Amino acid sequence: MSDVLVVGASAAGLATAESLRRRGFTGSIRLIGDEVHQPYDRPPLSKKVLSGVWGADQTALRAPADLAALDIDLVLSSRAVSVDVRRQEVVVSGGRRLPYGDLVIATGLAPRRLGAFDGLAGTHVLRTLDDVERLRAELAAAERLIVLGAGVLGCEIAATGRQLGLGVTVVDPAPVPMGAQVGPEIGEMLAGLHRANGVEVLTGTKAEAPVVSNGRITEVLTSAGLVAADVVVVAVGSTPATDWLEDSGLILDDGVVCDSRCRAADNIYAVGDVARWWHERQARSVRLENRTNATEQGLAVADNIMGANKPYVPVPYFWTDQYDIRMQVFGDLSGAHTIRVLEGDPATRKFVAAAESGGRVVGVIGWNSARGVRKARELIADRD
Repeated sequence: MSDVLVVGASAAGLATAESLRRRGFTGSIRLIGDEVHQPYDRPPLSKKVLSGVWGADQTALRAPADLAALDIDLVLSSRAVSVDVRRQEVVVSGGRRLPYGDLVIATGLAPRRLGAFDGLAGTHVLRTLDDVERLRAELAAAERLIVLGAGVLGCEIAATGRQLGLGVTVVDPAPVPMGAQVGPEIGEMLAGLHRANGVEVLTGTKAEAPVVSNGRITEVLTSAGLVAADVVVVAVGSTPATDWLEDSGLILDDGVVCDSRCRAADNIYAVGDVARWWHERQARSVRLENRTNATEQGLAVADNIMGANKPYVPVPYFWTDQYDIRMQVFGDLSGAHTIRVLEGDPATRKFVAAAESGGRVVGVIGWNSARGVRKARELIADRD
């Protein structure tokens, strides 16, 4: 039996295991992952790895010697298929049953797919190292890339595609890129950034059907007409990877539903993209899909396994790199009504702004302004 069994060997799962050891946990820890690769970082995949600036080995979260020093049982290429909460056992592919004392669910996300496009030659999703290697190989011989979806991932892939010299079209039914994450004003700035770099941005446009020739996608029929493509990337969001928990008795609602301690049931916790927990300061249920949360929530769960019994109350944070821009966002901009520039000038692509709702600062944004946005974070931290 493992004293702690962590299902999911990416950033959140590894952060939990590592934090337990750092806090003096001496029990046994087993970390299982469904990929063949040792734990690696996902944010570089759509940027430095896709562009070829980094090799796959540079995404490793820890060197082999550092992993060995953690004294954990790392089991790769093993997919969890179910959990028996009453017997405290996880069943993995092949039927092996893994008993646990505490279970940490860190299975992350699965890319959302579009039925008509799924499985067609020339069509890709991007979630794993294997995904990015397949996509890179096809882009090397391509001239035209279509990205379906203008969220964070879609925008990053589009920017990388342009940097590789491809003609790039982004198609999304929403009015602006990343509108769900940054609101309409900042989204319009992002659209301008991509257009200035040569991307055809078709917002307010639906992808209706693929056009296939000789078994391979060659065009996409959109509500704005036909768009030619050598390669299509479907980046229309993700869903929490909870299919293996459907008969578990745990509450699933766009993620694993947890209390404010990230606890889904007795001896069961969830961390990272898959966890939906009660944020006490915001008085609402929250699920975050970003790298920073994966680490911070792993630390919080490790604390609570060790008996801290503390609520997890982060200020949400994410960043994205597109072209020569690093945008950093603290807080939640989705409900903001006003954007007020605090310093700098958007025309120079270097500024800090506050997002406000009802006279209250709900988030801050920095474009190429790391120091300024960290300072501005204080505007929301005390009120959150």
